[in-house]
This record gives sequence, C-alpha cells and structure tokens, in this order.
Amino acid sequence: MMPPLPSLSIMLASPRGFCAGVDRAIQIVEKALEKHGRPVYVRHEIVHNRFVVTSLEAKGAVFVKELDEVPNDRPVVFSAHGVPKSVPNHAKSRNLFYLDATCPLVSKVHREVEHHQAAGRIVILIGHTGHPEVIGTMGQVDEGSVVLVETVDDVACLPFSQSDNLAHATQTTLSVDEVADILAALKSRYPNIQGPKKEDICYATTNRQLAVKTLAPNVDRMVIIGAPNSSNSVRLVEVAKRHGCPQARLYPRASHIDWEWLEGAKCLGVSAGASAPEVLVDELVEACRERFDITIEEIRVVEEDIHFNIPKSLI
Repeated sequence: MMPPLPSLSIMLASPRGFCAGVDRAIQIVEKALEKHGRPVYVRHEIVHNRFVVTSLEAKGAVFVKELDEVPNDRPVVFSAHGVPKSVPNHAKSRNLFYLDATCPLVSKVHREVEHHQAAGRIVILIGHTGHPEVIGTMGQVDEGSVVLVETVDDVACLPFSQSDNLAHATQTTLSVDEVADILAALKSRYPNIQGPKKEDICYATTNRQLAVKTLAPNVDRMVIIGAPNSSNSVRLVEVAKRHGCPQARLYPRASHIDWEWLEGAKCLGVSAGASAPEVLVDELVEACRERFDITIEEIRVVEEDIHFNIPKSLI
C-alpha cells in the first residue's frame, strides 16, 4: 500500500499571467499568420516567454534579431516591448510591411518622452540598462535627451541642478516600491521635476505585485512562473521576498522545479508574470497534484477588464 501523499495548500494569486498588452501582441502575430500565411517574421521575442515563442514558431513565426534578416516580401512584427524610431524608419526605407505590437502603455511612455523633449526638458528614465523597453524608450528622441537611472544611489550622481528643466519617466514593469523610493529621491533633489499625468508603471505590473504582496505573509514557499529575462516576473520574486516570503523562486515551468526545495512546505503561493500563459500555471498545479494531496484557493485582490484592440489591418 502506497503511503499517503503529504498535504500541500496552494494559494493562487489573482490577477496573474497574461496582461492585455501581451495578449494583444500574441494576437497580432497569430492574425498576421492567418492573413498573410507562413512565415511571419518577428523582431526579437514578441514577449519574454520561451513557451510562447516556441508555440508561435510552430505556427510559422520566425524570430530574428534585426530587420536585415527579414525578406522584402514578408511581414514583420515589432515586439510588445517597443522599438527605437530607427527600427520603423529602417523598415520604411526597405518598403517592408510591418505591424507594431508595442504595448499601448509603453507607447504612452514614448509619447511622454517626446513631449518632454519638445518642451526642452531632459528626461530622467527609471529603468534597467539593456532592457528592450528601455532601449525603445530612449530611442524615441535624440541621443542625450534621456538619462537612465536604476537606483536611488544613481540619483545622487546626476549632474543636474535644481534650475535645469527636467522630467521623469519609468519603465512600465518595475517594482512599485523601488520606483517610489527613486521618485522620492528625484523629487527631493529636483523639486520642480515634471512627471506624467498618470503613473508609468502599468496596471498589470501593479496588480500582480499587489496580489503577491497579499499572499507572501501567508505562505512558506512562493513560485513565480515566468522567464528569467522577464522584468515583471523577476520583480514578483523580489516583491514576495520583501513582503513576507523569503523562500520565493522564479521557474519557467513545472519541469524546472526543484522538488526537494518544496519538501516540508505546507502552503505554496503561486503567481505568474504578465507574459506567462495560464497553461503553465495549470501544468504546475498538476505536477504538484502528482506529489502532494493538494487543496487550492484563489486569492483575488482586484478585477481586471482591460482590453487593447489589434490593428485594423488584421481584422
């Protein structure tokens, strides 16, 4: 007779997983394949999730690093993270048909940065060096018009005076708490700095972090499903550790989990980054079911009903 399985309570954070911008970007690739046939090219990962990329490759998407790899007679899609203006300009110079899957909330930041430059301001961008969204945002305006800061310490090193004409903007997928600290430092040093009318961190990032904060004190392990190059997913792990669950880890999917790490756990919190599909959460739950006698509770902290339309040319 088999020994009974150990008990494990699973608390599912909600909201979790796909946001409206990610859902729109994936739809754009799928609709482009339906309308234009295989292959459709995509510059960079459409979203930061290998499972999603592999699924789209199976349908006929071809992912490339730069436009030089795209034939003249095939469509190309720009990723949800946004691109510098040089990219669509390059596409136009070659008469490429392109579709821009940039998240509308990232595009909002692009327009803000352009507005500030037109008003003669230098923009201090809070973000992570090398992230595609940061590269895209900085590439909306002339070089030198945007200065990147990553930490509170970076603010202390800025060369500007209080009389300089400054503004701030933020990468949309950062930690709400860390950005608040950096903004406080900026406003303390530069009281006249201009900001957006509505905060730049997107609703999905904020909501997923809030859900993880709610779960963290009540679980003894936390798994975030997401890719290691997904900024919002990595931030969820940091938020969990900071708000009551030091035993939090990021895993791309269930097959990567270190099950020894879960030994002795009584309550497991689960969430997923904004580019991780729900099927990967289901996969994790089923993998737990094979090893534990599980109970499941979903903790919903806010309802989401945001939807972004796809380009009319694909309808």
